[in-house]
Amino acid sequence: MTDLFEPLTLRGVTLKNRIGVSPMCMYCCGGDGKPTEWHLQHLLSRAVGGAALVMTEAAAVTPEGRISPDDLGLWGEEHLPGHARLAAGIAAMGAVPAIQLAHAGRKASRNAPWVHGPAPAEKGWTPLAPSAEAFDTYAVPQAMTEPEILASIAAFATAAKRSIQAGYRFIELHAAHGYLGHQFLSPLSNRRNDAWGGDFDGRARFVLEMTKAVRAVMPDEVPLCVRVSHTDWVEGGWTTEETVELSRRLKSLGVDMVDVSSGGLHPAQKIALGPGYQVPGAAAVKSGAGIPVAAVGMITEPEHAQQILTEGKADLILLARALLRDPYWPLHAAAKLGRTEALPVPPQYERGWMTLGKMTKEDSIAAAMPAL
Repeated sequence: MTDLFEPLTLRGVTLKNRIGVSPMCMYCCGGDGKPTEWHLQHLLSRAVGGAALVMTEAAAVTPEGRISPDDLGLWGEEHLPGHARLAAGIAAMGAVPAIQLAHAGRKASRNAPWVHGPAPAEKGWTPLAPSAEAFDTYAVPQAMTEPEILASIAAFATAAKRSIQAGYRFIELHAAHGYLGHQFLSPLSNRRNDAWGGDFDGRARFVLEMTKAVRAVMPDEVPLCVRVSHTDWVEGGWTTEETVELSRRLKSLGVDMVDVSSGGLHPAQKIALGPGYQVPGAAAVKSGAGIPVAAVGMITEPEHAQQILTEGKADLILLARALLRDPYWPLHAAAKLGRTEALPVPPQYERGWMTLGKMTKEDSIAAAMPAL
């Protein structure tokens, strides 16, 4: 039985438990792609809260790969100081610093979700995509030429080198949620009839070539993960069976984990929402491809997270909204599951946790006393 607080080793990196912070876009970089104080406080608080893996939001590998003008980036040397500060801070708080590298493709040049709509003309750009097929009511993208495809793959590799230079110890490539990698994979968005489209081999080529290029520039001891949408939730779209085959090929290229999500590609998707609704996809990839997987999506209760691991359906639990609500979810989970010895509260915070049964009555009184 795998325990939620059992370490996990991937290559030369060991996570202290099986809880990770899923990438969550913050839309607050101010137009230059550089990490801000918000990113530092947001991510470090989750590291203090006990998560073993703390991953940045999607960092765009090119300016046109941003979802919005205010997205995080890593396309230039000017981004390195801010990322180095982030990575060092996360590591100092006891977590493994991780980064997700991404390109939004046809879902680029938008406002933040709480603003809605396209980015204003003075800040926006023409999105690039496998085909000139718009997502929903978004702008029609420009179909990528082969040189543009190859340049995007090279941009992922360059960003990966910068990630290592910045101090990140875990890299995830984003090929899910309707962004560029996923757009190449799905027949609903990839209408190409050249070597980058058509059958499964053609549609999978971009993600596989991107992965190969990134793995080639990474140190052997640093793990590589790929996030995928295991299904489009649309008839005729990308399927779980195709995800399993893709994952087999990713494993052969040196990928160490597949982060299994779903959807995001087509407005007609019909998602069967519910606690752990994406876990069956993770389980299918784990058993079918023989590769470690991360499960994500409406996993909110410690007992549920433990059950997923106990049943062998995943190796790592990634949390998003649950950690927005409670940065200390891992510490609360340890207390709830009776595993505080595996994940103790930082001594600086102990007096705030006395109601969780961590202290005797005498200890509680002493902790409440003002320091002399």
